[in-house]
Amino acid sequence: MEKRLSPVILESYKPLREIVFETLREAIINGNLKPGERLMEVQLAEEMGVSRTPVREAIRKLELENFVVMIPRKGAYVSGISLKDIADVYEVRAALEFLAAGLAAERITDEELEKLERLLIAVAEAAERNDLNQWVQKDTEFHDIIYKASRNDRLVQIVNNLMEQIFRFRSTSLAYPGRMKVAVEEHKKIVEAISERNITLAQSLAQEHVENAENSMLEAMEMADKHGE
Repeated sequence: MEKRLSPVILESYKPLREIVFETLREAIINGNLKPGERLMEVQLAEEMGVSRTPVREAIRKLELENFVVMIPRKGAYVSGISLKDIADVYEVRAALEFLAAGLAAERITDEELEKLERLLIAVAEAAERNDLNQWVQKDTEFHDIIYKASRNDRLVQIVNNLMEQIFRFRSTSLAYPGRMKVAVEEHKKIVEAISERNITLAQSLAQEHVENAENSMLEAMEMADKHGE
């Protein structure tokens, strides 16, 4: 396994085991540790500059959160992403985005609309440069504003709980050729509907955006499978 983890930087207010857990979880989410990959305690500990104990504890916690599976007599592996996982997550996300966009169209402030417009520009620039990391960052900020504009704290909480699963899929979805630029256009339409206070249109566009992301995800996976044959 090639080295893909940075040495742990201690933060006084966090236990070491928590920092190691977050480091490994982030590596799984962003794809540095891939589905089906075996997690070797000694190697991971060496890469992060820690002992095996916090790594072992982190792996157990990752198992509880379904990021890792333990196979008897073989060890710990990054959990795979099944078609059922994808369908379940996107089904929930579509419903949440539908609700959030409708509420935002009703409750958003002028200041929040201004932020959405600025983020549209940033996302478009990232798409032009094919800068995936920057695109994901700005896209996350974009959706966060819509969630906040819903003025529904429970909705925001549920979305945040789902986001870690969504992040595992996002890079694959965006790897589909042209998806980033298409998503920018979808974002523009959603912002227009919200700014016009068109609740029904905002809802349908947000739902369509998620469905298109799921389709791109599935098509990207199919492409990867063909190249792997």
